[in-house]
Amino acid sequence: MPYRGGSNYMEKDRIKQAYLSFVLNEGHPPQSVFKLTQQLGIAEQEFYQHYPNFEAIDRELWADFGRQTRTAAASEPVWESYGSREKLLAFYYTLLEILKQNRSYALMSLRRSLHRMPALTPRVLDDFRQDFELFVSDLLRDGRVSGEIANRPLVQEGYPRLFWQQALFVLGFFAKDDTVNFERTDAAVEKAVTLSFDLVGRNTLDSAVDFVRFLVRR
Repeated sequence: MPYRGGSNYMEKDRIKQAYLSFVLNEGHPPQSVFKLTQQLGIAEQEFYQHYPNFEAIDRELWADFGRQTRTAAASEPVWESYGSREKLLAFYYTLLEILKQNRSYALMSLRRSLHRMPALTPRVLDDFRQDFELFVSDLLRDGRVSGEIANRPLVQEGYPRLFWQQALFVLGFFAKDDTVNFERTDAAVEKAVTLSFDLVGRNTLDSAVDFVRFLVRR
């Protein structure tokens, strides 16, 4: 039984890699599932045992980028000593390095997706988004415990969605960046993360609310 599971995983990965190779070489997805499976020398039905369509492979590839990013960032010896802000910065910088290693596919899929739906989350990022929001939720919870992030029960449940908009901004900036080694994207990440943590951290508004509460209690 374990062997069969391993074999299924290997076949699924083989399909995914063949699809990726086709997109990189041709600049677009295969015309049909039949074309890809014919190239692989497998039955068309075997493809559908693993994926419903090519879009599902794209979503999985981006989810893979996210998982690889979190694993690589968390494996650094300094990770546990970081606060929430530093962890998010480390995530973004690691993600950019992984995207640079896969830049042809990443730029191709991002530009195609963002062009179609500039104001919305592209479907290709659906699985990536879900994992990212869970990751950010954990960071924000830890930040509230440490005091790095203000406790605002009325609005903080919406923070992960706001941080996802930040992630979309970073990915969109990366897709349009024409500087050497995407240097402007690195700078954009730092400024975006600094701004977001200035907003969710304790600030003048929190001090004012505390003062009003103090007066009311008196």
